[in-house]
Amino acid sequence: MTTVTASFAARTVFRIGYGALHLERLHDRRDEAVALVRRAVELGVDHVDTAEFYGFGFANAVIREALRPEDGVLVVTKVGADPNPGGKPALRLAQRPEQLRASVEDNLRSLGVDRLPVVNLRRLDSGPGLRPEGDQVVDLDDQLAVMTALRDEGKIGAIGLSSVTLDVLRRALPAGVVCVQNAYSLVSRDDEEMLRLCTAEDIAWVPYFPLGGAFPGLPKVTDEPAVVAAAESLGVTPSQIGLAWLLHHAPNVLLIPGTANAAHLEANVAAGEIAFDAAALATLDAVESRSSDVPIG
Repeated sequence: MTTVTASFAARTVFRIGYGALHLERLHDRRDEAVALVRRAVELGVDHVDTAEFYGFGFANAVIREALRPEDGVLVVTKVGADPNPGGKPALRLAQRPEQLRASVEDNLRSLGVDRLPVVNLRRLDSGPGLRPEGDQVVDLDDQLAVMTALRDEGKIGAIGLSSVTLDVLRRALPAGVVCVQNAYSLVSRDDEEMLRLCTAEDIAWVPYFPLGGAFPGLPKVTDEPAVVAAAESLGVTPSQIGLAWLLHHAPNVLLIPGTANAAHLEANVAAGEIAFDAAALATLDAVESRSSDVPIG
């Protein structure tokens, strides 16, 4: 299969993007980090996912340096959490409306732009990780009010959602939602009904942990015998099989695999060229799904 494009926030983008989370591993090699983002652009990547809390602003700073207006790259950010230097985990929830607005301003400043094309509201209602407590339990309507106000002000172009339930997505639809980022992979498909709704509504489905997760308790795609067998048969890696399956599974899937390694970046992009015959796809579709709704520190 040759990777095709898909609709995202009134744009047409290459279905394999780049997630900037792992850029922080190159914190002491900034030139290498910038070169990696430039390499992604050379490979056709025109959709980059980032956040102010990735490396305490380092990822945003690298993207600001690496990207040029003529590259035409759609930079997607997220709010709902802020950097927490020295903390475990290294972020703190920031769900209140005034915190969401402040996070948007932080991303505008660190990226050096006047407008963020897409901002994901990271609700943390589902998936692995933290859950809001105390004053961080905020009604969706209050959050959408500030997000739509920021859109009306021209500070953000479009609204996405992250780590949400099907009910939250349904409630948010009238506000206009262009993408959903949830934990989802071949081995963890709890959100199949939500994916179907996104497909019907022309909402991009942007899975994080697309290969499962490295955290304890999270199933990993690359451990699956069917995935390993498919990789051996096609002469590719199990990771590439996991990414390719996602692209085959639904037409609105956009990938944002992250890496700090140029060879891995090239392999991720090459996953878009993998074709499955009907038998291979049926075997992969039959892999058991396990929940990713586990706490992580």
